[in-house]
Amino acid sequence: MPEPGRTPGGYRDYGEDAVERLRFIRDAQATGLSLAEIQSIFDLRDHGEQTCHHVMELLEQHVAAIDRQVLQLKTTRRLLTGMLERARELDPAACVDPNRCQTIARDDAGRSARAVRSGAPARHVHG
Repeated sequence: MPEPGRTPGGYRDYGEDAVERLRFIRDAQATGLSLAEIQSIFDLRDHGEQTCHHVMELLEQHVAAIDRQVLQLKTTRRLLTGMLERARELDPAACVDPNRCQTIARDDAGRSARAVRSGAPARHVHG
Protein backbone atom coordinates (compact mmCIF):
# COMPACT_ATOMS: atom_id res chain seq x y z
CA MET A 1 0.00 0.00 0.00
CA PRO A 2 1.22 3.50 -0.70
CA GLU A 3 2.34 5.58 2.26
CA PRO A 4 -0.70 7.50 3.51
CA GLY A 5 -0.73 11.19 4.22
CA ARG A 6 -0.42 12.52 7.75
CA THR A 7 -2.72 14.70 9.79
CA PRO A 8 -1.31 17.82 11.44
CA GLY A 9 -1.08 15.72 14.64
CA GLY A 10 1.13 13.14 12.87
CA TYR A 11 -1.49 10.41 12.52
CA ARG A 12 -1.73 8.44 9.28
CA ASP A 13 -4.70 9.54 7.21
CA TYR A 14 -5.99 6.64 5.13
CA GLY A 15 -8.46 7.24 2.34
CA GLU A 16 -11.57 5.13 1.82
CA ASP A 17 -9.80 2.99 -0.84
CA ALA A 18 -7.08 2.09 1.65
CA VAL A 19 -9.64 1.28 4.33
CA GLU A 20 -11.49 -1.02 1.90
CA ARG A 21 -8.23 -2.69 0.91
CA LEU A 22 -7.38 -3.29 4.57
CA ARG A 23 -10.84 -4.76 5.17
CA PHE A 24 -10.33 -7.09 2.22
CA ILE A 25 -6.93 -8.14 3.59
CA ARG A 26 -8.48 -8.84 7.00
CA ASP A 27 -11.31 -10.87 5.45
CA ALA A 28 -8.94 -12.79 3.16
CA GLN A 29 -6.63 -13.62 6.06
CA ALA A 30 -9.64 -14.92 7.99
CA THR A 31 -10.12 -17.50 5.22
CA GLY A 32 -6.53 -18.66 5.68
CA LEU A 33 -4.98 -16.86 2.73
CA SER A 34 -1.41 -15.71 3.25
CA LEU A 35 -0.27 -12.15 2.60
CA ALA A 36 1.57 -13.38 -0.52
CA GLU A 37 -1.64 -14.98 -1.82
CA ILE A 38 -3.58 -11.80 -1.07
CA GLN A 39 -0.93 -9.77 -2.89
CA SER A 40 -1.34 -12.04 -5.92
CA ILE A 41 -5.05 -11.14 -5.96
CA PHE A 42 -4.23 -7.42 -5.79
CA ASP A 43 -1.63 -7.83 -8.55
CA LEU A 44 -4.24 -9.32 -10.87
CA ARG A 45 -6.80 -6.72 -9.90
CA ASP A 46 -4.29 -3.87 -10.34
CA HIS A 47 -3.61 -5.10 -13.89
CA GLY A 48 -7.33 -5.06 -14.67
CA GLU A 49 -7.72 -8.84 -14.64
CA GLN A 50 -10.58 -10.82 -13.13
CA THR A 51 -9.68 -12.50 -9.86
CA CYS A 52 -12.55 -14.95 -9.32
CA HIS A 53 -10.87 -18.01 -10.85
CA HIS A 54 -7.58 -17.25 -9.11
CA VAL A 55 -9.34 -16.88 -5.74
CA MET A 56 -11.22 -20.15 -6.36
CA GLU A 57 -7.90 -21.92 -7.04
CA LEU A 58 -6.39 -20.51 -3.85
CA LEU A 59 -9.42 -21.56 -1.80
CA GLU A 60 -9.39 -25.05 -3.37
CA GLN A 61 -5.72 -25.40 -2.38
CA HIS A 62 -6.56 -24.41 1.18
CA VAL A 63 -9.48 -26.84 1.35
CA ALA A 64 -7.20 -29.63 0.10
CA ALA A 65 -4.60 -28.71 2.74
CA ILE A 66 -7.26 -28.80 5.45
CA ASP A 67 -8.46 -32.18 4.18
CA ARG A 68 -4.87 -33.50 4.46
CA GLN A 69 -4.63 -32.12 8.00
CA VAL A 70 -7.94 -33.71 8.99
CA LEU A 71 -6.76 -37.07 7.64
CA GLN A 72 -3.49 -36.74 9.52
CA LEU A 73 -5.34 -35.82 12.72
CA LYS A 74 -7.67 -38.82 12.34
CA THR A 75 -4.67 -41.10 11.84
CA THR A 76 -2.96 -39.65 14.90
CA ARG A 77 -6.17 -40.05 16.90
CA ARG A 78 -6.39 -43.75 15.95
CA LEU A 79 -2.77 -44.23 17.01
CA LEU A 80 -3.28 -42.47 20.33
CA THR A 81 -6.52 -44.34 21.00
CA GLY A 82 -4.69 -47.63 20.42
CA MET A 83 -1.95 -46.57 22.80
CA LEU A 84 -4.52 -45.62 25.41
CA GLU A 85 -6.26 -48.98 25.06
CA ARG A 86 -2.89 -50.71 25.39
CA ALA A 87 -2.03 -48.63 28.47
CA ARG A 88 -5.23 -49.74 30.16
CA GLU A 89 -4.25 -53.40 29.66
CA LEU A 90 -0.59 -53.17 30.71
CA ASP A 91 0.69 -53.93 34.17
CA PRO A 92 2.76 -50.97 35.44
CA ALA A 93 4.80 -53.40 37.54
CA ALA A 94 5.98 -55.05 34.31
CA CYS A 95 7.55 -51.83 33.08
CA VAL A 96 11.24 -52.45 33.60
CA ASP A 97 12.89 -50.28 30.95
CA PRO A 98 13.94 -47.03 32.66
CA ASN A 99 14.24 -45.23 29.31
CA ARG A 100 11.01 -46.16 27.56
CA CYS A 101 7.37 -46.34 28.53
CA GLN A 102 5.84 -49.68 27.60
CA THR A 103 2.68 -47.92 26.42
CA ILE A 104 4.56 -46.10 23.69
CA ALA A 105 7.46 -48.52 23.09
CA ARG A 106 7.54 -50.48 19.87
CA ASP A 107 9.77 -53.39 18.93
CA ASP A 108 12.30 -53.25 16.10
CA ALA A 109 9.65 -54.36 13.58
CA GLY A 110 7.46 -51.38 14.48
CA ARG A 111 4.87 -53.42 16.38
CA SER A 112 3.45 -52.27 19.66
CA ALA A 113 4.31 -54.21 22.81
CA ARG A 114 0.77 -55.62 22.88
CA ALA A 115 0.93 -56.78 19.24
CA VAL A 116 4.19 -58.59 19.95
CA ARG A 117 2.67 -60.44 22.93
CA SER A 118 -0.48 -61.42 21.03
CA GLY A 119 1.26 -62.35 17.79
CA ALA A 120 -0.83 -59.79 15.90
CA PRO A 121 0.65 -58.32 12.71
CA ALA A 122 2.12 -54.86 12.88
CA ARG A 123 -0.21 -51.96 12.09
CA HIS A 124 1.63 -49.08 10.57
CA VAL A 125 0.18 -45.60 10.62
CA HIS A 126 1.47 -43.20 8.03
CA GLY A 127 0.90 -39.48 8.36
